[in-house]
Amino acid sequence: MDYKDYYKVLGVDKKATQAEIKKAYRKLAVKYHPDKNQGDASAEEKFKEINEAYEVLGDPEKRKKYEELGANWNRFQQGGPGAGFNQNQWQSAGGDEFHYQGDPSEMFGEEGFSDFFERIFGQQGANNYRRQRSFKGSDYQGEIELSLSEAYHGASRIIQLENQKIRINTKPGTRDGQTLKIKAKGAPGINGGESGDLYVKIHVLPHPSIKVENDNLIQYLNVDLFTAVLGGEIQLKTLAGELKIKIPQGAQNGQKLRLKGKGMPVYGKNAFGDLFVVLNVILPEHLSPEEKELFLKLKSMNTVEVN
Repeated sequence: MDYKDYYKVLGVDKKATQAEIKKAYRKLAVKYHPDKNQGDASAEEKFKEINEAYEVLGDPEKRKKYEELGANWNRFQQGGPGAGFNQNQWQSAGGDEFHYQGDPSEMFGEEGFSDFFERIFGQQGANNYRRQRSFKGSDYQGEIELSLSEAYHGASRIIQLENQKIRINTKPGTRDGQTLKIKAKGAPGINGGESGDLYVKIHVLPHPSIKVENDNLIQYLNVDLFTAVLGGEIQLKTLAGELKIKIPQGAQNGQKLRLKGKGMPVYGKNAFGDLFVVLNVILPEHLSPEEKELFLKLKSMNTVEVN
C-alpha cells in the first residue's frame, strides 16, 4: 500500500493555510465533478482523490495527525486500522460547507475511501465524512461600461457567461465603481449546493461636459457676451432633458447657477441631487469696425472701476 501525498493531490504546499487548501479543493472539485464529466472514469477517480485529500487536510486535527504520521507510516500500516491512536480524536471539526454531499460509497462504490485512508483513519473517519454536506459554487466577477446617460436613467445589458446569456439591469443613479450582485448566476454548486453569485462592477464612462459629485451634477454652459451682460434665456440639453436656463443680467464667467432636483438620481430612492450650471462667458474674437466703435463708446461711458 502506497503512502498518499494529500498535499500533492490538491496541488498545495505543505505550509498552505486552511483557506488556501479550501480554495484549491473548491477549484478542483468543480473541475472534476462527475456531473460535469459524465462517463469519464479518470475524472471520477480524481474527484474521489481530492475529496479524500480535503477530508484530511481540511480538518486541522486530521491534518495534524496526518503530518505527524510521516516517517511512522509503516508502523500504522502494520498496526492495522486505528492502531496507535484513539478513534474518538477523529471527529470532524464540522461547519465546513465545502465537502462532497452524501456517502462516498454511493458514488465510488462500497469502499468509499482508499485503503490508505481506511488504514489510518479507520471506519470512524469514514463515518464522519458521510454526514451530508455541500458547498456553494464559485462566484463570478465581471465589468460592464455605461455612459453617464445610462447611469442616470438606468440601462439593460446582456452578457454572455459560458453557455448562458444573462440580462443585467441597472437602476437609475448607478455610480462608477458600484458592484451589482446577481444571485445564483455564478458557478453551479457541488452535490446540491447552491450556485455561486455573479458580481458585476460598473464603470461609468466620463462625459465631455458633465461631472458627477456625489448626488449632484456639474454642467458647463457657454454664454455669449451680450446675454451675459444683458441677461436672457438659453436652452441647455441635460440628462433630465431640455431645460430653459435663465441667465441673470451681469452674469460672470465661472458663475454657478443651482437647479434643485435636476441632478443625479439618488440610487434606490425617489430623490435627486442638484444640477449646478457653470457659466462660460465667450468673448468675441473678431469685431467689425462698427462693433469696435460701439465698444469704444461703451468704454468711454463705463463707470465701473476694476481693481
